[in-house]
Amino acid sequence: MLAVVAHPDDESFGLGAVLAAFVHTGARAAVLCLTRGEASTVHGVEGDLHRLRARELATAAATLGVATSTLLGYPDGALSGVCRSRLVGDVGDAVRDTGTDGLLVFDPSGVTGHPDHAAATAAALAAADVLDLPVLGWTLLATVAATLNAERGTAFTGHAPADIDLVVPVDRARQRAAIAAHASQAVPTSVLWRRLELLAGTEHLRRLRAPHRRE
Repeated sequence: MLAVVAHPDDESFGLGAVLAAFVHTGARAAVLCLTRGEASTVHGVEGDLHRLRARELATAAATLGVATSTLLGYPDGALSGVCRSRLVGDVGDAVRDTGTDGLLVFDPSGVTGHPDHAAATAAALAAADVLDLPVLGWTLLATVAATLNAERGTAFTGHAPADIDLVVPVDRARQRAAIAAHASQAVPTSVLWRRLELLAGTEHLRRLRAPHRRE
């Protein structure tokens, strides 16, 4: 499975528990991250985010049991302005390099309200159409999103239970260890901690694309 994400830490903060669950069942996982996250306004540790976050991603991916992680250098905060065909080509290259059978992405809404998340998912879905791959999208329950938005003034988007295809029981030990690797971003004031508290031991996925049946 190839996880396609926008920023270093998306693979851990968002998809970490799901990736760890797949790896635990014997799946081989890889991560393609499209930006270096250099535009973040969070600086939990001192240093150049461009380099810091690259190291954090490599450490976090290994902690999750991810076999390979690839970090590209598209501008953080401006993925929606990048030529879609370039992003689709990068996803296709990663699929071929890793022998991927399916993609794992953020829900098309972007989940958190960040436009880069939505742009990364759109590129992955377009590549999946070309390559005929299944795609799973990570999402939140609508009630969880509403609680976070009310408490923290965030812009999370969730889905009703009827629109969720898979409820995945997770053990968050590896995810929390991977989160700790992102010391520049995993600050005590992050909404991340409240989200994990609300989600407890489950994550939610939608089937965004199924492969066409071959004769």
